[in-house]
Amino acid sequence: MLVVYVIGFFEGACVHFSDVVRGGIHAYASFPQVSIQAYFVSLVVLDPLVVVLVTLVQPAGVRLAAGVMVLDVSANWIGNWPWLRDDPARLLQPVGLLPITLFGLFVVASSIPLFRAMTRRGPAPAAFMS
Repeated sequence: MLVVYVIGFFEGACVHFSDVVRGGIHAYASFPQVSIQAYFVSLVVLDPLVVVLVTLVQPAGVRLAAGVMVLDVSANWIGNWPWLRDDPARLLQPVGLLPITLFGLFVVASSIPLFRAMTRRGPAPAAFMS
């Protein structure tokens, strides 16, 4: 399960990094809300931090992952609502809002059991990498 977290957040880090390299701090200027623009730029730091913490099997990584995804999914839905309202079929695109939403649901749904498993005394934490 942690491998899915690492892959998802690494991919997100790469996307946000390339967006910021191409567009600078104004990479997300298409979103009218400055708070959403700033949040997406901050993912250049937050996504890799999740990757590091989860790779080190730190419970804080699971907490951070859940928080990042709740905000990420919320920001994407808020920022993309106008075009989604005008053309709901765009939700079905394989890149964009649908995969972000599905990954966010996976992270949030798995975070509590994963956090409990990581903080429980017993088997070595590395056993939870599958």
